[in-house]
Amino acid sequence: MLKSSHKIAVYMEAHIDSDYGKMGCGVVRYLPNPIVGVIDNELAGKPIQDYMPTSKDVPILPSLTEAIEKGAEVLILGIAPSGGKIPDSWNPVIEEALKAGLSIVNGLHDLLSNKWGHCIENHRDQWIWDVRIPRFTPSIATGKAASLKNKRILFVGTDMAVGKMTAGLELYSHYLQKKENIGFVATGQIGITVTGNGIPLDAFKVDHACGAVEQVVLDQKDKDVVIIEGQGSLLHPGSTATLPLMRGSCPTHLILCLRAEKQTLRSPENIKIPDLKEFINLNESLCSVFGTYPQSKVIGIAANTSTFSILESEQYIAVLEERLQLPVTDPIRFGMDKLAKAIEVS
Repeated sequence: MLKSSHKIAVYMEAHIDSDYGKMGCGVVRYLPNPIVGVIDNELAGKPIQDYMPTSKDVPILPSLTEAIEKGAEVLILGIAPSGGKIPDSWNPVIEEALKAGLSIVNGLHDLLSNKWGHCIENHRDQWIWDVRIPRFTPSIATGKAASLKNKRILFVGTDMAVGKMTAGLELYSHYLQKKENIGFVATGQIGITVTGNGIPLDAFKVDHACGAVEQVVLDQKDKDVVIIEGQGSLLHPGSTATLPLMRGSCPTHLILCLRAEKQTLRSPENIKIPDLKEFINLNESLCSVFGTYPQSKVIGIAANTSTFSILESEQYIAVLEERLQLPVTDPIRFGMDKLAKAIEVS
């Protein structure tokens, strides 16, 4: 549906600088399409670099009307409200987009096609892509990925929204620049939108989740290195995503992602993040189950240090490397060279 030539507008009203704007930030930073603008009336006219790390010169526009005037062909809903519900306040924007002939990419659980599909008259050139609709019904997983000869890198986290997707896409970009034989398994709406493939893991029934991961990992069997986008956390009481990723991909390597300033979960805050060495051991043990599956080691840490100064970030990384005896980097500030080298020698 989405072609690399399509001109994109990203709807991020009031959320460019919030955690709920993760979808839009990911699209701006990683989607190869031309982006005519990000829509946020409150911040219109301000430099986008003030709110997200990107080298792209993308204007912040006051409304969809200006984006349409700039040639927008596709509107991407760049906000992910809690629960994946589409607020009624978005209805006028969706209606304006469809009436103007724009297609829409929707990464939320609420499906636009159910409510707005009848508004599309030209189905050849206009469409609604509900990213979270599974494209296939998988078989029950059987552990076949364990027999693959490639390296499979799974990103795990101490919490939700700590940078697993960002770190995965940064590592993928690193390998692409070096023209390596690399594969990427997207498991959430941002990765699927950016790469055009993958599985919306949280839209599969629990019994099918492992099989869905296994199928898309097996599809990448000819790649030397396969990067599996992480979801959720073993620590979070509301997350069931990590174990299906482990079982389905049978990873050979793990990269632990965390937010440097956090000592507790973002929510609920009463749950403390445990000692990192113990948490690393937990993830490694669950992956291998006493040798039942391939031994998988955490080979490095991807730390989100965005709330720190550069100096504070460098000091934090040095201390953490000394304590864990593992390479640590902030993928956005310092790149992924350290972790790529750790994968290469392991």
